[in-house]
Amino acid sequence: MSLSETLKLSLIEGNFSAEEAKEILLKMYGTKLNYHQRKNLSSNERFGKDDETSQVRIPILKENIKQIRSLTEAAILNNQRLTISSQIFIGPEENSEF
Repeated sequence: MSLSETLKLSLIEGNFSAEEAKEILLKMYGTKLNYHQRKNLSSNERFGKDDETSQVRIPILKENIKQIRSLTEAAILNNQRLTISSQIFIGPEENSEF
């Protein structure tokens, strides 16, 4: 595989109980939130300023977590299963110079 190609991976694909879906999604989003919180803290300690990307991502991730909790709790109360499909695309940034 060369850097000019985009790699497509299936991260999550399937039907899950509401409890399973909640656990899977909250762990993933929690990991991302933790990453950005640590990245922001590191930027503050090293450079005395917030990490701009993390400052944008943190509130979005927190809102996504609220939405996941709400949806999965409703599904739990209604004894519903949930379908999750998540794809990852990895490729070179356009106009990138290495």
